[in-house]
Amino acid sequence: QVQLAESGGGLVQPGGSLRLSCAASITRFSSADMTWYRQPPGKERELVAGISSGGSTKYAESVKGRFTISRDNAKNTVYLQLNSLKPEDTAVYYCKAYYRSKYYWGQGTQVTVSS
Repeated sequence: QVQLAESGGGLVQPGGSLRLSCAASITRFSSADMTWYRQPPGKERELVAGISSGGSTKYAESVKGRFTISRDNAKNTVYLQLNSLKPEDTAVYYCKAYYRSKYYWGQGTQVTVSS
């Protein structure tokens, strides 16, 4: 059974940084496409960044140049580095895996950007 566990969220001041991690219990993690989503308070869930099994990346326009997605296949983990954080980045951040034609979601980690 695939399980995803996000960590690394917290309270940070505007301009600050955080690194989110998503640990995946996937047998062949290197074959999974991984994506980070977020859901701001009172809004719909939105795609933030994705990284394919081959290492290709994509980003939402709102985070380009500030966020970086990466993966460590040896650790079965995908990361999201959040820099230059803004109050509008406040959201619950979720990790999603696409593996063997199925989607799996984590429980999310809260990121709050406030002074």
